[in-house]
Amino acid sequence: MPTTVKVAAGDVTDFPTPALVVNLFQGVTQPAGGTGAVDRALDGAISALIADGEIKGKLGEITMLHTMGRIPAKRVVVAGLGKSGDFDTAAVRRVSGDVARFLRRKGVSEFATIAHGAGIGGLDAGESAQAIAEGTLLGLYKFDTYRSPPQADNGSDPSEGSADKDGISNVTIVERDATNIAALTGGVSVGTLLAESTMLARDLVNHPANVMTPARMAETAREVAEAVGLELDVMDRDRMKAHGMGAFLGVAQGSEEPPKLIVLTYRGDPEHPENNLGLVGKGITFDTGGISLKPAANMEAMKGDMAGGASVIAAMRAIGSLKPRINVTGLIAATENMPGGRAQRPGDVVTAMNGKTIEVINTDAEGRLVLADTMCYARSLGITRMVDVATLTGAMVVTLGKACTGMMGNSAKLAKQLNTAGDRSGERFWELPMLEDYRELIRSDVADMKNSGGRQAGSITAAMLLREFAEDTEWVHLDIAGTSTASSAKGHLVKGATGVPTRTLAQLALNLANGG
Repeated sequence: MPTTVKVAAGDVTDFPTPALVVNLFQGVTQPAGGTGAVDRALDGAISALIADGEIKGKLGEITMLHTMGRIPAKRVVVAGLGKSGDFDTAAVRRVSGDVARFLRRKGVSEFATIAHGAGIGGLDAGESAQAIAEGTLLGLYKFDTYRSPPQADNGSDPSEGSADKDGISNVTIVERDATNIAALTGGVSVGTLLAESTMLARDLVNHPANVMTPARMAETAREVAEAVGLELDVMDRDRMKAHGMGAFLGVAQGSEEPPKLIVLTYRGDPEHPENNLGLVGKGITFDTGGISLKPAANMEAMKGDMAGGASVIAAMRAIGSLKPRINVTGLIAATENMPGGRAQRPGDVVTAMNGKTIEVINTDAEGRLVLADTMCYARSLGITRMVDVATLTGAMVVTLGKACTGMMGNSAKLAKQLNTAGDRSGERFWELPMLEDYRELIRSDVADMKNSGGRQAGSITAAMLLREFAEDTEWVHLDIAGTSTASSAKGHLVKGATGVPTRTLAQLALNLANGG
C-alpha cells in the first residue's frame, strides 16, 4: 500500500488523527510553536515529562503520549531534533523516517505532523516539507516482492495477513499559517518524486540477478523513458563491436546474458546542446569476479554491483519529471561478469573505443573496463560534464565505510557542485587525491595501462584508469561501494539498497540548470 504525503491548513490542536507528531530541540525546557500549543492543550503534559527528564530532545528520541480525549488526536509523538546548532534537513529526514517506522510498528495507519524546523528551526517551509516527504517515504520502504503473504490465523481475512496490513496510508503536514501552504505543497511534490525515484533504484538493486539481467535493466529504462518522455537507445553486442568497445565486450564475453549499453536522453535545453551533463553508471548485474573468482562467502551481495546503473536510471526518471533547463544523458553499462569458457583471462589485452590498450591483470577489476568504453561513448556524444557512479572497489569500503561516498576526478569545479548538491540531498561525499604518483601503479609492461594496481590505493588507481577515458572532459567519479547498501535501518535508510546517489544526481542537474 503506497503512502501519500499531503498538506492541510489547520490548527494541530484541533486536527483529528490517530497520531500527531511534534518536536523538541535538545535542551529546551519550555516548548514553543506547535509543540507548545499542543503542550498547553494537554495541560502541560509535555513540559512535565521534560522536567522529569523523560523527554530530552536528543536526535533519535521518540516519546509517545496518549491524549485521553483532551485534543482530537489520539496520540502525540514528541520527536527529538537534537541540538539546534546542528539542525538541518538531514535531521528532518532522519526524524521523519524513524517516526514513521515507529508508528507503523504501533499499528497506526495514518498520522499528522507539524513541519519540522519551518518555524523557529529556521528552515524554508518547502525544504522542510521536501525532507519530511523523503524521510517518511524512504524510511517506510520495504522490498518484499519475493515473500509469500503471511497466512492468516483463526479464520481471519487472509488479506489482513499481507505484508502491507500495518502500512501507513497517509501522512498530513498540518500548517496554521496559510502563507506557507503553497511552499509546503511544492516541497512535498518534489520530495515525493525524488523518494519514488530513489525507491526505483532500491528495487533494481534488491531484485535477484536471475531477474535483474541486463535485458531487464534495459526494459526498466524503456518504462522510465515512456513514463517521463525520455529518448532511449539500447546498444547490443554487434553495435558495441562496431564502435570498438573491446574493454566492455571483454567483460561481457564470459556470460550467456547479452550485454546492453543503455542510453537515456533528456533534452531540456535543445537550443544549446553544449549545456549538458552526462551520467554514467556501472551496471554489472552479477559479478562473480570472472576467472579471478570471488570467495563464495557473501557473493550473493554481488547482485548489487549494478547500483551505479540503477541510480542513473532513477535519476533520469527524476530529471525527466522535474524538467530542468539542461540536456542530460544517462548511460548504463549493463552486463554480467561470469567465468565461462569464453571468459577473458588474466593477461589478456583489450582495446577500448578510444584506441587505448589495457592489460587485464585481474578479471574482478571489471567495472573500470565497462566504464572506460561507456565514458568514451559519452564523449563521442558531445558530453562536456560527466559523472560516473560505480560500486567500483572494496578498497573504498575499507577507506570510508558506509558514512560517505568516495569522490575523485579532474574537475575541482564539478566536485564542488556535486558537494553542493549533496548538501541539499543529505548524501555525503569525500574527495580523495588524484596525484600523478598513483599513475605509476597501473603502468603495464605490455599495454598502455593495466586494470589493477594491486592493494595500494586501490580506489584511487581505479579512478586513475578511468581518467584516461575522461580525457579533457570535466569529470568526477563516485565510488559507492560502501554507500550503496545499509546494514540497518536509520532515518530514511533501511537495510538493503539505499538508492545513493539518485537524489544528488537529480539535484546536480537542477543546480546546473539554474547556474549553480
